[in-house]
Amino acid sequence: MKTQTRYDVPAALEKTGREQGECRKAGENIVLFGLFGCGNFGNDGSLEAMIDFLRQARPKAKLSCVCADPDLIAREFAVEAYPIRGSRGRGRSGWLAFMKIPARLFEAARAFRYIRGAELMIVPGTGILDDYGERFYGVPFDIFRWCLAARITGAKIAFVSIGAGPIRHGLSRLLMISAARLAHYRSYRDLLSKEFMESAGFDTRRDAIFPDIAFKLRKPTTPIHRRNTRLTVGVGVMNYSGWYGFAAGGEGIFDCYIGKLADFVVHLLDSGHDVRLLTGEGSDCKAVAALLAKVGEARPDAGDGRIAAEPAHSLHDLMHQMSRSDVVVATRYHNLVCALKMGKPTISLGYSKKNDALMQQMGLSDYCQHVERFEVETLARQFSHLVALRKDHEREIRDKMRLFEEQLARQDAHLLSAFLSYIPASRPDA
Repeated sequence: MKTQTRYDVPAALEKTGREQGECRKAGENIVLFGLFGCGNFGNDGSLEAMIDFLRQARPKAKLSCVCADPDLIAREFAVEAYPIRGSRGRGRSGWLAFMKIPARLFEAARAFRYIRGAELMIVPGTGILDDYGERFYGVPFDIFRWCLAARITGAKIAFVSIGAGPIRHGLSRLLMISAARLAHYRSYRDLLSKEFMESAGFDTRRDAIFPDIAFKLRKPTTPIHRRNTRLTVGVGVMNYSGWYGFAAGGEGIFDCYIGKLADFVVHLLDSGHDVRLLTGEGSDCKAVAALLAKVGEARPDAGDGRIAAEPAHSLHDLMHQMSRSDVVVATRYHNLVCALKMGKPTISLGYSKKNDALMQQMGLSDYCQHVERFEVETLARQFSHLVALRKDHEREIRDKMRLFEEQLARQDAHLLSAFLSYIPASRPDA
């Protein structure tokens, strides 16, 4: 089924005059906020895409980052960086959670001191408004206190191409929705996210929809030389233990997922295909090891060059690996983003409807299953069908990617005019 999502800036945001003028007071001090440096390639790729844009369009702006690992982000992106909080806050649940509140209030005061003097805080992409793997006093509270600090100190707040929902815990939903209300600009990476916000009672009439900003990253330019004519299938492997990985039953979910994925890899090998295992986060190495062990039990000779499992550290590494694949089967959302960016027909085994939304936009809605409920036989049939129509899907993906690039350029233009117009566009002559 072919669908087309309209990406647009609502008419209300195209206004000029006093209200629009108020949005143009942003100066040269820009803070980027998000879970960057935590090992997730998609998060760091989103940060990189925004930094590249800002440095090209407004090189005089001072950039800093509030993130999970300030040392890593400062080293990788050459920006001043500050921790979101002193600890990850993954302690016990129940009444002990409330013992953390004094510490969180102290960290809120630190946020005020740090954000003071910034004119603009940008949340660049990522699925920032969901509570995957989080308790309410973790990331949900972090987002709220930093947005509150920015608002009180006079900084503009822009949520740019973010993902929203699901937020299953009531307190997490309250905190995250309240944070979103504080923003001066919001755009979502898909209609699903906007509809989730509407379902939470949020007024989205002034909000826009634009593609995920990781689609702006540069593609690998190194030419790829294929060693054989066999089909190579990229299989994304995720360290997945359920929506709340800390909840009971997580180990069983992980074992079931890896077991079925291993059965599919064995099917690919028996069908004469090569396999390239793909990751999206540092923790996925656990899942790769478990899958290789399962496949090794079933096919001891699989290690004769038929399976590649190279390490990756970024979306650039991932795209380079995908350039050596013909078709991709993926679980992580940004595995899908990279595969589609590289023009690869893709199957999704997603843990969230965000995967389904992206696949639908690309004309691939027939190739989706849920990670906890997928059937190997169905997956094998989807794979055969996708391969048979591979060239058609490649053409459609290329067409959709051109549309994504045009719409992301339009969002860039809007951000420049509405929030960055007072920052000089080029450095003064040396």
